[in-house]
Amino acid sequence: MKINRRQCITYAFVIAAYIVLQILSGQKLLSSTARGMLVPICAYVVMAISLNLTVGVMGELSLGHAGFMSVGAFMGTTAAVSLQGVIASAPLRLAIAMVIGAIFAAIIGFLIGIPVLRLRGDYLAIVTLAFGEIIKSIFTNLYIGLDSRGYHIRFLQAPENLEEGGKLILGGPMGIGGVQKIATFTGGFILVMLCLIVIFHLVNSRTGRAILAIRDNRIAAESVGIPVTRYKMTAFVISASMAGAAGALFALNYSTIAANKFDFNASILILVFVVFGGLGNMLGSVIAAALLTLGVNAAVMALLYGFGKTRVTLVMNFCRVFLFRVPVLWALQQFTDLGNVSAGIVMAVSNVASGVLAAVVGVIEIRRICNTYDVRYFGGERKN
Repeated sequence: MKINRRQCITYAFVIAAYIVLQILSGQKLLSSTARGMLVPICAYVVMAISLNLTVGVMGELSLGHAGFMSVGAFMGTTAAVSLQGVIASAPLRLAIAMVIGAIFAAIIGFLIGIPVLRLRGDYLAIVTLAFGEIIKSIFTNLYIGLDSRGYHIRFLQAPENLEEGGKLILGGPMGIGGVQKIATFTGGFILVMLCLIVIFHLVNSRTGRAILAIRDNRIAAESVGIPVTRYKMTAFVISASMAGAAGALFALNYSTIAANKFDFNASILILVFVVFGGLGNMLGSVIAAALLTLGVNAAVMALLYGFGKTRVTLVMNFCRVFLFRVPVLWALQQFTDLGNVSAGIVMAVSNVASGVLAAVVGVIEIRRICNTYDVRYFGGERKN
C-alpha cells in the first residue's frame, strides 16, 4: 500500500507522543492526574478518528457515536469481569475485552445501519441521535448476573435465581462496579495505531475510493454501478467496531462504569473533536481529541475567535453551550433554595435543552457555512 506524507506524519506524531509520555511517566515528571488522563485520551482519540471515518470520509453526520462506545464498554467489561478467575494475564483480558466490545458494537452498527443508511443529512443525524439515547436507556435498565449455570439477563429488575457464589455484573442504573482497572497507556497506544492503520488502508483502497466518490456525488456514483449502501455500510460498521473497542478501553480504566457516561453530550463532544481537527483529517482529530480531553477548552475558545467565519465557528457554538452550562447550573444550586428533587429536575431539563440546542445550532451552522463557501454539506449536493 502506498503511504502518503500526511499519513507518515500522523504515525510519527503518535509514536513520538507515546515515547515522550512514557519517558516523562518513567521519570515521575507527570502528575498522578496527568497519568490518569492518558488512557481516556487514547480512548477519545480512537473515538474521534472512528467518527471522522463516518463524518469526514463518508460524509454523513452521526450524533449517536457514544452509543457504540457504550456497547463496547459494557460488553467488554462484562467479558473482562467474567474472565478474572480464568485468565490471570491482565493485558490478555484487556485485549479480549476490546475485541469483544468491537464485535458487539459492529453487530449493533450493522443492524442499525440497515435502516439508517438509507437516510441522508438531517434525518440520519436525528435517527442516530435517537439510537444513542435508546442504547443508554437499555443499559440503564439491564441486569446481567453470572453463576455456574451461565449468564442471567433481566430487564428492569435483578435476576433472583442466582446460585450461591454467583455475582451480579451489571446492575441497571448502578452500572458495573468493582471493576479491576486493567487498561494501560500502552494498550491504548496499540489500539490507536491499529485504528489508524485500518483507516488509512481503507481510504487508500478501492473501497475507500468508492466511499469518497459516494460522498462527493452519490448520483454519479450510482450511475457508474457503485453499490452505495454496501460501501456506506462497510465504513459505518468499521467505525462502530472501533468505537466499541475504545469503549472497552475507556471502561476498564475505572472501577465503576455507568450508562450516564455515554449520553448525548458525549456524542457531541466527540463530534467537536472531529470538526475542530478537520473533516477527513486524522492527524487533526488526534491532536484535537488530546487537547480538548486535557481541558484546554478555554484556550481553544480564545483561539477560535480569531478565525472568522470558517468551519471552526461550529466548534465555538458547541463549546459555548457546554462550557457555560455547567457553571450556571452549579451557581443555580448553590445560590437558590431549590430542594434536591427540584434541582434534579432543573439539571435534567437543562441537560436536554442544551444538548438539543447544540445539535440544532450545529446543523444550522453546517448549512450556513457550506452555503457561504459554496461547498457541499452533509447529505446535500454540491452547488454548480
